[in-house]
Amino acid sequence: MEEIPVKVAVRIRPLLCKEVLHNHQACVRVIPNTQQIIIGRDRVFTFDFVFGKNSTQDEVYNTCIKPLVLSLIEGYNATVFAYGQTGSGKTYTIGGGHVASVVEGQKGIIPRAIQEIFQNISENPSIDFSIKVSYIEVYKEDLRDLLELETSMKDLHIREDEKGNTG
Repeated sequence: MEEIPVKVAVRIRPLLCKEVLHNHQACVRVIPNTQQIIIGRDRVFTFDFVFGKNSTQDEVYNTCIKPLVLSLIEGYNATVFAYGQTGSGKTYTIGGGHVASVVEGQKGIIPRAIQEIFQNISENPSIDFSIKVSYIEVYKEDLRDLLELETSMKDLHIREDEKGNTG
């Protein structure tokens, strides 16, 4: 399989109930039938994928993540990076909230990917699979391992070699 270049998607979340109650207005709009958004009155930006406020978890997963999962199963590495300010919808898109209590349609990309990966493993018992996962939060230049319960006790650091490579 050929390498998949980095793709950038933007997802616009709907206004929250409290934002509607305070008469807040959306500051980002999707330009219909394009992969563009408008911020404010005239700032236009183009992305590989644009998901409007009515987009579903399924739509985001099938468009952006499923191709990466299929590549993973073929032995390639994949990275999903969610970026945005606090309250912009990253946690909802990634996990869907408290994963144990989320209804099927609202599950985020992590539970969907896990389900698909392990389903594929169970369908291919003659193949040996090795799975390594990291789930890191970068917040105010601090790193936190979200899979490690004791992370608050540990300092995580990004390491660079003499050539600037990280690891």
